[in-house]
Amino acid sequence: MPLTRSRAPRRAAALLAVLCVLAGVGGCGLFSGEGPEEALTDFLAAWSAGDDAGAAALTDNPQAATEVLAAARSSLRPAGIVATAGQVREATERATASVDVRWDLGSGRTWSYLNELELVATPDAERGWAVRWAPTVVHPQLATGQRLAVRTEEPQQAPVVDRAGVPLLEPTAVVSVLLDRLAAGDLPSVTAALAAALSPLDSGITATSITEGAARTPDGQSYTVAVLRERDYLGVKNAIHDLPGLRFATGERMLAPDAGFARQVLPAVRTEMAEQLDGTPGWSVLVTDAAGTAIDTLAEGEPEPGATVGVSLDRAVQTAAEDAVEPVAQQAMIVAVAPSTGEVLAVAQNGPADVEGALALTGRYPPGSTFKIITADAGLAGAGLAPQTPVACPGSAVIGGRPLPNKGGFDLGTVPLRTAFAKSCNTTFGRLGADLPADALPAAALRFGIGADFVVPGVKTITGSVPPSDDPVQRAEDGIGQGEVLASPLGMALVAATVAHGSPVVPELVRGRPTEVTKPADQPDPARLDQVRDMMRAVVTEGTATQLAPLGEVYGKTGTAEFTGAGQAHGWFVGYRGDLAFAVLVVDGGSATVAVDTAVRFLSALG
Repeated sequence: MPLTRSRAPRRAAALLAVLCVLAGVGGCGLFSGEGPEEALTDFLAAWSAGDDAGAAALTDNPQAATEVLAAARSSLRPAGIVATAGQVREATERATASVDVRWDLGSGRTWSYLNELELVATPDAERGWAVRWAPTVVHPQLATGQRLAVRTEEPQQAPVVDRAGVPLLEPTAVVSVLLDRLAAGDLPSVTAALAAALSPLDSGITATSITEGAARTPDGQSYTVAVLRERDYLGVKNAIHDLPGLRFATGERMLAPDAGFARQVLPAVRTEMAEQLDGTPGWSVLVTDAAGTAIDTLAEGEPEPGATVGVSLDRAVQTAAEDAVEPVAQQAMIVAVAPSTGEVLAVAQNGPADVEGALALTGRYPPGSTFKIITADAGLAGAGLAPQTPVACPGSAVIGGRPLPNKGGFDLGTVPLRTAFAKSCNTTFGRLGADLPADALPAAALRFGIGADFVVPGVKTITGSVPPSDDPVQRAEDGIGQGEVLASPLGMALVAATVAHGSPVVPELVRGRPTEVTKPADQPDPARLDQVRDMMRAVVTEGTATQLAPLGEVYGKTGTAEFTGAGQAHGWFVGYRGDLAFAVLVVDGGSATVAVDTAVRFLSALG
């Protein structure tokens, strides 16, 4: 409601006041300065602007007003206050005004109420009127000695579930182990006992790490040594519970089935979808006594529970992939994709790989002979070849003056292209790459998703790159997945998925959050894909991956990718079975054998 302007202009009021004094007229009132409306407006403007001291100065008790206004702001920590004047009703030397007060408490919480303030005339010729101070100026139910407070009630968090609705992240009871170094007494003895009990759960916890962490913690505060699942805490409770200087706090955290499960995906999804998963806290504004005990509730909002987030991961596939890479000493990873939908079924890395981040999704490595899938497609398209076309597979070849040997120097003579592919003849595919146009391999790679680019909600992804080259030597090296060709395990999983699906595959992870395609793959030729499938099947039935033959109708390609002149090499296997396409990479594995063995463990676990 707008201010009711019922007084004369200030100059006239001042003249009237002077006349009243000169005439000695009783009851005229000594309000020669601002009227009540201006006094109220100034007070509300200062309060709304966060100037509590300035607002208090416009009352008849600035000291008491400053204390209560500042205490209210400190307790409620508002994002803002908007106090708006309504009607002012003026009487001799007194006035009352209605005020609409709106507190923005942040996070969508708003507290509004109607209040009534009293104003009094003052003998101050400059001010004229002041707000009569009482705690009720802040809220009509606030009394002397009382305070306002905000309490929150945490909502029930929602789980992250896999494609079948099986929980992957859910609220889990935890116990925080907290150490006060000053209360510990013999600190070395305590840290040694803690490390002995906790290091089997987390190898990063040592007596030194605990001591250093505690030393960085200010006096009087506790250092968080570990946050343990309740079941893990119960397993070590007898060893640590009575150690001096320790205390234990219970709570809940969103956790996976075990500490390492999908650790390159789930934490990122948790962060991306936090607002949906966490819900909205409940809240209440209370009147409390000086000790903080609630006396009355002035406003409240119920908590809104979080909403479940579904992801494409398959718990069984993820578990099988993690179990498959875990025994490998070198960095090892598996990415699995459903060709029919593009759903990412698993992103698994072992401990050595996890140290360097999400290598399975963003690492770039020479793909070695797995790239022959793409070189074969380019040769079928541009060189008029077919799987049964006779091609030379000598033990070594010289291209542009540079020698190119087969691994171990094997020599097949002249064989069908299908056999050269199954046995992984470098000399065949190096020559094929050298004879292709400069842009043939990059174009073929894009048909299989290498060079495509996506924005996948929750995670960062890189597929790989294949630059064009006018140099036949470079094209020969690129043709066997060496040279300047780079690909991620995700990128090579998409290659296998494209062969299986018959068209480009877009990786999808979070349900209801489609992937943005910023650079699409091109459409492969269906007839050529039939020929590529035939050659990939031969790899398993008669070529370099016969260990997989007993595990169903598996299609694939092995790869050994040298990355130094000293003969160090990555081991790859790329393939699919049914609606499961996957890529296995063992960094510095020496050969494809270790990758094939990992693939055997992976597929065997899935049955």
